[in-house]
Amino acid sequence: MTRVKRGTIAHKKRERLLKYTKGFRWGRKSKERAAKEALLHALPRAFHGRKKKKRDFRTLWQTQINPGVRLHGLSYSRFIAGLKKRDILLDRKILADLAKNEPAVFEKIVEMAK
Repeated sequence: MTRVKRGTIAHKKRERLLKYTKGFRWGRKSKERAAKEALLHALPRAFHGRKKKKRDFRTLWQTQINPGVRLHGLSYSRFIAGLKKRDILLDRKILADLAKNEPAVFEKIVEMAK
C-alpha cells in the first residue's frame, strides 16, 4: 500500500497561521497551538478596534474644537448648531486642525456661526 505524505500542505498551513501572528509576544508568535488561540481572540478584537478608532478620533477633535470656541464666548454645541444653520460644511477634523494651527481663520468661522 502506498502512503500519503502530508508534509507540504501541513507546513503551508502552519506558515500561514504564523504569518498572521507576526509581532505577537512570547510564544504566541512561534508556537502553533498558542498562535491559533491568540488569533481566535485577536481577529474579532481587531474588527472592534477599527470601529473604536473612529469614535476615539471624533471625541479628540471635539475636545480640540471646544477650547477654541470657548475663547470666543460660545459653547461647542451652539457652535455646531450655528454651522449647520449657516450650511457651513466643515467636518470636525478640519475644524480641529484650524483651531489648533490657524486661530485667525478659525475665529472668522466662529463669527460666521454666531
